[in-house]
Amino acid sequence: MRFTAVFVVLVLTTAVLAQSAPKPARQPEAKSVTVPITLDHNRIIIDVDLALSDGSTKRVHAWVDNGNPNLCMSRHLATILGLKVTCGDQACSTAPPQEISIAGMRISLAAIKEMKIPLKPVDAASILAPGVSAEINIPSAILRNYDVLINFPEHKFTIAQPGSVKFNGVKAKVIVNTENGLIQVPSQLENKKYNLALDAGSAISFLSEALFDKLSGGHADWPHMTGAIGPANMWGLDDEPKWKLLRVDRVQYGPLFLANVAVAELPKEWVGFFEKRAGVPTAGLLGANALMNHRIGFDYAHSTVYFDIGRLFNFPDFDVIGLILRPEDDGRFTILGIADYDGQPSVPQGQEGIQAGDHLVAVDGIPVPGSTMGQVWSMLGGEPGKERRLTVERDGKQFTVVAIVQHFLGEPEENQTKGKSAKKP
Repeated sequence: MRFTAVFVVLVLTTAVLAQSAPKPARQPEAKSVTVPITLDHNRIIIDVDLALSDGSTKRVHAWVDNGNPNLCMSRHLATILGLKVTCGDQACSTAPPQEISIAGMRISLAAIKEMKIPLKPVDAASILAPGVSAEINIPSAILRNYDVLINFPEHKFTIAQPGSVKFNGVKAKVIVNTENGLIQVPSQLENKKYNLALDAGSAISFLSEALFDKLSGGHADWPHMTGAIGPANMWGLDDEPKWKLLRVDRVQYGPLFLANVAVAELPKEWVGFFEKRAGVPTAGLLGANALMNHRIGFDYAHSTVYFDIGRLFNFPDFDVIGLILRPEDDGRFTILGIADYDGQPSVPQGQEGIQAGDHLVAVDGIPVPGSTMGQVWSMLGGEPGKERRLTVERDGKQFTVVAIVQHFLGEPEENQTKGKSAKKP
């Protein structure tokens, strides 16, 4: 009995102490996080976490795309998350999850009422789009609620609560669409004022057809070509072999003076779409290819963008094999066309060479299927004059074509290396 009484007193005392003991303080959520960037075809890819129904989390690749207001997710990921997907004739959609997490910082998706899903079977839609590794994007409609810093030179991405980031560099007042977060930067080309979007999610810059034709017509000496190669090979659209490219001598972009900016002609039917989304007249956009040397700070709350120079070296983005490719749902890459170099096809064509509709199987023995666009273009790039052995498939049969890396969109006197290509068995 005595032992029992002592035991009861001990238990009661322990319980009282446990109730009165202070609970561990919950760690405050970070106001700012910085994570590594993978630059894939000039696209900003980071890792994010999403909560699953069983309490665990799934880590996936996300595409930071400040030039797109729409939240998008792969059909595969939506299925894993148990989201109810509704499909019509043209598109699918669903209500988004409540949030994503970036390095432990919760990013609310509550502002998005509808999330777009590619109209594809689950087993063919494990990514947002062919040739891209991301399963979800982080659009302007989400980014506008935060401070954002894209550090291209050091491959870092920072997202923070408003007012939490100390931005460096020269600043510019910009036009921010309050409904979707899209940004237009007051700019000048040849002393005339235009609005140009800031779209770090685009691999290449674009100018409207009217402005492009005006500049190319007035400057025959500026490097130009036809065929969406390298970073201009955005998606593998049917008309990309006919896209016109131009290297603009000088662009005043807010406070920046950018030289030798590679741009593609924005198809006429796209201009109205971009202007409607922007909410103001726009003459095109500057993509990631023009901003690779900078740290770009987005102070959405004050409609201000900061440009901080991080390096001066310009990477040769058009020293490549002159193919135009389309990534397919099954992971293969279809050859849509071949760009000319010095007025001649840059890769052998026809029965003894490459034909539109062939599939690129390997580059120098490295398999291509299942790769991203960025990975394939890394294989196809290099020092001008270097050979690349292209394994190509046609009608179920494979053969090899030896092609030469050329210096596209360069000044004529810079084009020192002019090689020929030949087919080998």
